[in-house]
Amino acid sequence: MAQYLNKNFPSVFNEASEELRDNGRMTNGNEVMEVDITTSKVEAKLEQLNGTKSGGPQNLNPRILKELAQEIASPLARIFNESVNSGVVPYDGRIANIVLIFKKGKKRDPGNYRPVSLTSVVCKVLEKILKEKVVKDIEVNGNWDKIQHGFTKGRSCQTKLISFFEKVTHFLDKGNAVDLIYLDFSKAFDTVPHKKLLAKLEKMGINMKIERWIRNWLKGRLQRVILKGELSGWKEFTSGVPQGSVLGPMLFNLFITDLGTKSENVLIKFADDTKLGGIANTERDRDIIQEDLDNLVNWSNSNSEI
Repeated sequence: MAQYLNKNFPSVFNEASEELRDNGRMTNGNEVMEVDITTSKVEAKLEQLNGTKSGGPQNLNPRILKELAQEIASPLARIFNESVNSGVVPYDGRIANIVLIFKKGKKRDPGNYRPVSLTSVVCKVLEKILKEKVVKDIEVNGNWDKIQHGFTKGRSCQTKLISFFEKVTHFLDKGNAVDLIYLDFSKAFDTVPHKKLLAKLEKMGINMKIERWIRNWLKGRLQRVILKGELSGWKEFTSGVPQGSVLGPMLFNLFITDLGTKSENVLIKFADDTKLGGIANTERDRDIIQEDLDNLVNWSNSNSEI
């Protein structure tokens, strides 16, 4: 069963269009800055670990790392700095055990399960530190998605609902007819093309050494399914961002930042769920809504490897 499921999950991946090679573009001052990860930062992240979580493919219990935070923070900081500044991610940071979460429908259909990656606990500590650095760069450069409420600090499903509800009820209170359209990407996290994602990260102005590290983190990822204690063989992860990782949700958000930028109506996002709403009193109003839908379709087509 584990082998069958692991054979099915990669079937939704986009084929890798070409090898993810280091582009060598280290030109302006921001790009060549050394990444300095301090011992105190590593220690703080280790102390925040949840001891009840999975130990990942290495079976390294987070509780051990948490209790030894003071002793191992310094050597880990040196390893992290070397990894990021050299752009090399160790093998253990690019493998994952996959556990299954049933969504709905027939339990015999493997497409009705969500694959969640259990990754290296040590690598997750580094991912948390890098995530904070990337978020800071994005905010400084003004490239953060203002209509995204999923996996975003200070925002949630509730803030999404409140924001959308307020705008729509404002239209209704003025006696307008309103059309609402609910959209969702199929296998969204699994089908993000790595090449297009990395090109967007480069344009957003994040530290180039972190961008190079993320490139290596995505390259040659392997996964295997664990089911009732049994393990499948390894399969290559050729597209998408790992669900269950720290960087995965943030990278997905950055990938779809430019989705809906041309919308003339109310548009709001929660991860891969998108809501579009607009006044529909006249034929022209409805044409504008259709134009927004066409733009969303065009974005989807141009950001796919299919």
